Amino acid sequence: MNTHHGTHGNIGHSRAGASDIALAQLLELDAEVLAPYLTELTGWLADLARPAPVRILDLGSGPGTGSLALAHRFGSAAVTAVDISPQMLHRLHKQAAVHGVAERISTLEANLDEPWTETGEAGSYDLMWAAAFLHHVADPARTLAQAFENLRPGGLLAVSEMDFFPRFLPEDTGIGRPGLEVRLHAATNTLPPHEWTDQLQDAGFTVEERRPFEIRLDRTQAGPALNDYAQICLAKLRSHATDVLDADDLAAWDALLDQTQPHSITRRGDLGVRTTRTTWIARRP
Repeated sequence: MNTHHGTHGNIGHSRAGASDIALAQLLELDAEVLAPYLTELTGWLADLARPAPVRILDLGSGPGTGSLALAHRFGSAAVTAVDISPQMLHRLHKQAAVHGVAERISTLEANLDEPWTETGEAGSYDLMWAAAFLHHVADPARTLAQAFENLRPGGLLAVSEMDFFPRFLPEDTGIGRPGLEVRLHAATNTLPPHEWTDQLQDAGFTVEERRPFEIRLDRTQAGPALNDYAQICLAKLRSHATDVLDADDLAAWDALLDQTQPHSITRRGDLGVRTTRTTWIARRP
């Protein structure tokens, strides 16, 4: 996420480090809670990817939530997950075994800011997936050029971005003034959403679709992981808000994020998920 404090769209893939486990947990919760959206997205992609892809590349895979979704959607495809973090890829290995797709998912530890020497060793790909990844690379134009080179003619590249951090709470949380979450987002989400249409075209792709997904899930649709997901997401935003919210709002957020308090995010039954994600489908002519 590109915002005031780097929070806009930041459910993505960072460099390897001590925070990898926490980031992996957040990404896995994101995929679990937003499973209806992920199912819709991969189903739409399957309608566009004709014939069905045989070789798929997941760019900046993180713990592989996209790789797993693609392996389930395309039952005959081999998926290669590429990430700079060995911890992320180790986590994917374990999840692939749990999901029964370990034989179809391989991993490659690589820095995608460097030449894709190993990535392209086995030949071209039918489909590439870049979810919340492209805004993390040092030179998106160079990354897109390498993607174009490693995609077969007629193959597809799917680029997805989060337009804003998810919202979870009702207008009146029972603590502090109404509109608490709106003010948190206004203070921390200060840059426009990512836009890749021109750069995809400059790299030689034909942009076939640009589709925003309006995600609106109630508690039942989001499932039992909703409270944990909301707690982690909102704590992340709160950590960037110390210098941009007033003292009353900060105190309210600290109470909401305190798991021992009765109004705690982890105890609430009135949460939902509201966000927007945009996907570009680009084809190599």
